[in-house]
Amino acid sequence: MSIWLGVDLGNARVGLALSDPELSMAYPIGNIKVLHDYFAAFDQILETIRDYHVEHVVIGYPLNMDGSVGKAAKKAQRWAHQLEVRFQQFITYGYNLEMWGVSNSPEDLVISLQDERLTTVSAHRQLRTAGYLEEKHRPMVDQQSAVLILQTALEKHQRHINA
Repeated sequence: MSIWLGVDLGNARVGLALSDPELSMAYPIGNIKVLHDYFAAFDQILETIRDYHVEHVVIGYPLNMDGSVGKAAKKAQRWAHQLEVRFQQFITYGYNLEMWGVSNSPEDLVISLQDERLTTVSAHRQLRTAGYLEEKHRPMVDQQSAVLILQTALEKHQRHINA
């Protein structure tokens, strides 16, 4: 059993979602306010990885509508790389894995990018369908987008296992 973390890198907030241990369902766990610098979220992300014993981080990858890699996707690539570097430093400078209750090594943390085209649109649609007023969407949309990003990755993982 394993826990995965979904991350939606927004300009104002970074949305977070977790999987259940069976890797079948994603659920929102909140936002991190970043005020146009989502690189500022690293410490809280690392604490979330530690606190929930996360083994796989799925980061939204904002490709252009034609599938090409644009400015936002390159920034997500840099963020994913920096998360890996920061995780290694987090472990190296005093946070040993036994203290975390994790048996695997730091190299075992998987970080992947998941195409997130139209997730924000889908998140707004889901929130409207659930009866939330439009003005209430803003604080919820990033974490709902993280749920959609993570759920897509979980479904892809399940198809791979069942193939």
